[in-house]
Amino acid sequence: MDSFTHKKQQLYLVLSGIFIVNALLAEIIGVKIFSLLPLIGRDDNLTAGVLIWPVVFVTTDIINEYFGKAGVLRVSYLTVALILFAFGVIYLTTKLPPAQFWLEVNAKDNQGRPFNIDFAYQSIFRQGGGIVVGSIVAFIIGQVLDATVFQGLRKLTGGRYVWLRATGSTLISQLVDSYVVLYVAFFVFGNWSAKQVVNVANTNYWYKFAAAILLTPVLYVAHFLIDRYLGPDDTQGLQSEAAANQSV
Repeated sequence: MDSFTHKKQQLYLVLSGIFIVNALLAEIIGVKIFSLLPLIGRDDNLTAGVLIWPVVFVTTDIINEYFGKAGVLRVSYLTVALILFAFGVIYLTTKLPPAQFWLEVNAKDNQGRPFNIDFAYQSIFRQGGGIVVGSIVAFIIGQVLDATVFQGLRKLTGGRYVWLRATGSTLISQLVDSYVVLYVAFFVFGNWSAKQVVNVANTNYWYKFAAAILLTPVLYVAHFLIDRYLGPDDTQGLQSEAAANQSV
């Protein structure tokens, strides 16, 4: 194996690892809805998962830049399989009978009030099927759209303006993702009203919008480090290959 092939494989492995870990964490913690009221003085709500989604879509753009649409979709499909596996394992653990001593030593909270730790565990980790379906559907649609728009903008600009194709693809794909996941999970399968879905989706999207803009310098830093790691000639060759190979 030559040096370039080794570096290429290592780069894809590292980027894929960052992508998968953050996507999986975002899906698991996304069940929590928190309020921005204490932070910004407004009654806006966000899903906890959006806090680390910016890492996912920045990594998506970097993978797309060096490995093309096929590289993005390959790791996206793997991530979907791993998310389903993780949810399956977590669900099975909620079905395990709790040890009696575990219930007894955790029978009260810090203020001495009765506390059922097994019920709390199940409430947090036993996400409904609707949430899983909504997350997976939105994730796949968002990734396919992001990869497609990224390559379209790349072709349109002749490979110039990294910020435009990265930010543009993110803003378009996350607009769809933000509404689809909440609509499917909490309106179709849940008990949210359409107004609640729109309110939370709006806040989620504007957070992602701001994050995409603010993380543009991070994107350039990542490109600088990767270009130094690969070298100028190999970098250009890999980017040209990614731009030419857009098959799924």
